[in-house]
Amino acid sequence: MTPAAVALQFDRQDLSNETLLHLYQHLLRPRLIEEKMLILLRQGKVSKWFSGIGQEAISVGSTLALEADEYILPLHRNLGVFTGREVPLGRLFAQWQGKRTGFTKGRDRSFHFGTNEHHIVGMISHLGPQLAVAGGIALADLLDKKPKVTLTYSGDGGASEGDFHEALNVAAVWQLPVIFMIENNGYGLSTPSNEQFRFKSFVDKGPAYGMEAVQVDGNNVLEVYTTVKRLAEDLRENPRPVLVEALTFRMRGHEEASGTKYVPQSLMEEWAAKDPVENYEKWLLAEGILTETARHSIRETIKAAIEAGLQEADAVPMPVADIAEEIADMYQPFEAPVTDAPKEGAAPEKRFIDAIQEGLKQSMERYPDLVLMGQDIADYGGVFKITEGFVAEFGKARVRNTPLCESAIVGIGLGLSIKKKKSMVEMQFADFVTCGFNQIVNNLAKSHYRWGQNADVVIRMPTGAGSAAGPFHSQSNEAWFTHVPGLKVVYPSNPHDAKGLLCAAFEDPNPVLYFEHKMLYRSMSGPVPAAYYTTPIGQAALAAEGNELSIITYGMGVRWALDVCQDLGVSADVLDLRTLLPWDQEAVRRTVLKNGRVLILHEDTLTGGIGGEIAAWIGENCFEHLDAPVRRVASLDTAIPFAPPLEAAFLPQQRLREQVQALRNY
Repeated sequence: MTPAAVALQFDRQDLSNETLLHLYQHLLRPRLIEEKMLILLRQGKVSKWFSGIGQEAISVGSTLALEADEYILPLHRNLGVFTGREVPLGRLFAQWQGKRTGFTKGRDRSFHFGTNEHHIVGMISHLGPQLAVAGGIALADLLDKKPKVTLTYSGDGGASEGDFHEALNVAAVWQLPVIFMIENNGYGLSTPSNEQFRFKSFVDKGPAYGMEAVQVDGNNVLEVYTTVKRLAEDLRENPRPVLVEALTFRMRGHEEASGTKYVPQSLMEEWAAKDPVENYEKWLLAEGILTETARHSIRETIKAAIEAGLQEADAVPMPVADIAEEIADMYQPFEAPVTDAPKEGAAPEKRFIDAIQEGLKQSMERYPDLVLMGQDIADYGGVFKITEGFVAEFGKARVRNTPLCESAIVGIGLGLSIKKKKSMVEMQFADFVTCGFNQIVNNLAKSHYRWGQNADVVIRMPTGAGSAAGPFHSQSNEAWFTHVPGLKVVYPSNPHDAKGLLCAAFEDPNPVLYFEHKMLYRSMSGPVPAAYYTTPIGQAALAAEGNELSIITYGMGVRWALDVCQDLGVSADVLDLRTLLPWDQEAVRRTVLKNGRVLILHEDTLTGGIGGEIAAWIGENCFEHLDAPVRRVASLDTAIPFAPPLEAAFLPQQRLREQVQALRNY
């Protein structure tokens, strides 16, 4: 064989023969696994396959360039990351077959999983969100002063997502040691690059974010390996993000069913000649580093390991659903410690906003790894001044101003959780949570169920109307999240519970959305013990007791209900739910059985609000105890208007008075 037969130019630099052969074995392993998987796919033994044939050098070279305990966040076509980290093949094959011995108990497919044992965090189908999670992992290392690097991948198509921009922007602003590896294969599924973006190269994007950007031949395993190794060594000493564009090509369809008919044949032939495995093997043979005997032996050894792994996975039966286990696994098991409010004398009066601030401050003292993140929360103290003075007490490392990047900041919260840190994300207004919605409902909420990784993140949500702020600063959007298993949703109505529920949210290792009504901040005061305490998540409380009817509500609705009952002289149970997910079914049952007349009140719009869910549950479980139809009172099914007279008509107070009287007289 002559050197001319090698289409790629390999520069061994100072790498030993042992390292070169080590790279070869790891480069060959995913190729041989893929070839086997394609056979199994045709036989119907694997349901779907996303082929990385032609791109192996990127995964293998970059993975082996890092230290074993540095986190990697791969995509569909990064099999070499998993094999490079020596993930047992039996478990890997079981994962692809949906078996319980895989990494997700059959709950998610292909590479949609993580394994902290191997320092890998898998993707979700939305691609971009994992880039910010990498930033959270890197931030944790930075806070702990650990000289580590995090590596995350994106395809050229996925780099069109807003999450790509947000993740790179935050990483640059915070100087996070992340290597953003862009696998540029020229197509996003079937859409060519010229229909995805207008720039010539991804290295043009780095300087715009204030970061270094380099380009490598993604089919050249030595170039990938040496470049990433050099960058990683530098980033450990001088933390900052770097963008690496790896030029490559996908030789098979986006997934096997989609094919490659949209690719010109000449392009397929051009890249086939640059095959990363064949060219590296030819070069090793030509240089005398690899012998034909060793080549054959290595292949047979890998094939034998593949067959053994398949036999192990095939021997495992398909999972049998255990409904109790499925429901339980949505959350990390957690038994909240009882931290009752102290009983020493009368508690001082505090405003609602001061109670939140005190709970936040005491939680910061209790959990030294707790990190606060949000727009303007540092020196400015947040738009509502809840974190005023926190920088002086806790420092800017733990009280962090964020760019306008809600999605990235929520993703960073998950990354911090992976490194066993707690975090709080403050939405400046609850309305803006839409910009981080995907991270919350698809990443935070599903993480424990999918691969056992909890998301120890509290998201504070200043919410509610009453200040004539219009459609984008006044929404009550809690019902968007009460439909999402894996989340917990709390909504206090008084200063005592505002502090207690916030402290409980930080204790809970699961993602908690904490809604705080803006109109209660400075208008309501009440007794709040000075010492640390928690209010149990999932338990409702009676704000008033009576025997004519029951009003089930939460948040500002509690104040409205108490006022109306007082004005009309109605004797009513006012049940403050306090937690909306999971809500207290037994407390609801008790008040329904007691009074038989039930009204459900919330500020959220009527259709799709949590009131409909509770009313349905009462109808199914307490029907024989009802003396009247369950009534719901809520805001109009419109956007929230700006002008005060229109906002007053939107809100439910007047309709509440009418419905309470009607229910009383039914």
